[in-house]
Amino acid sequence: MDRKRQIAEGLLSIGAVFLRPEEPFTWASGIKSPIYCDNRLTLTAPEVRTKVEEGLKANIEENYPEAEVLMGTSTAGIAHAAITGHLMGLPMGYVRGSAKDHGRTNQIEGKLEPGQKVVVVEDLISTAGSAIDTVKVLREAGAEVLGIVSIFTYGMKKGLDRMADADVKNVSLCDLDTLVEVAAETGYIKEEDRERILKFRDNPSDESWMNK
Repeated sequence: MDRKRQIAEGLLSIGAVFLRPEEPFTWASGIKSPIYCDNRLTLTAPEVRTKVEEGLKANIEENYPEAEVLMGTSTAGIAHAAITGHLMGLPMGYVRGSAKDHGRTNQIEGKLEPGQKVVVVEDLISTAGSAIDTVKVLREAGAEVLGIVSIFTYGMKKGLDRMADADVKNVSLCDLDTLVEVAAETGYIKEEDRERILKFRDNPSDESWMNK
């Protein structure tokens, strides 16, 4: 089975991704959304977790074969970086949202040498803010960031533009297009809801998708 479809089925099966166009979720920004992602739930579902970590490993080996260190985003990417790093026999660490205000005042946790080739591990890419911030911190520390691997991406224009501006590549295990396709085929959503959800993705601030 195609890897993206396999991950989509797994995420839907454990409720890590909710598609609810009839009862939209409200994001912190106030935007109404037909989708909500909680990929942390993969950590408590061993079968899906295995597929996710093996998929991340495969994506790194296929796209970033020179990787020397994995760095997770804080906090959602930490566990996935640790498990995938273990599978690959690679060192891992993570980047805090801000430097600690005590001790050694680290922002990067784990050993990182200048010039090392790093792959950032993220669970979800929407507007790509946290992932890009992590890349900037690593670059400022002298790392060569090869790119990002993530579990899921919305494919939002803002996120794609940000990554292009930062000259950073992202490879996701699954994307919104695949997810809604699988969801429609399996009856998780109605066929007519597929285009509504993709319309939201293309312009989250436009609530016209809420109209049938």
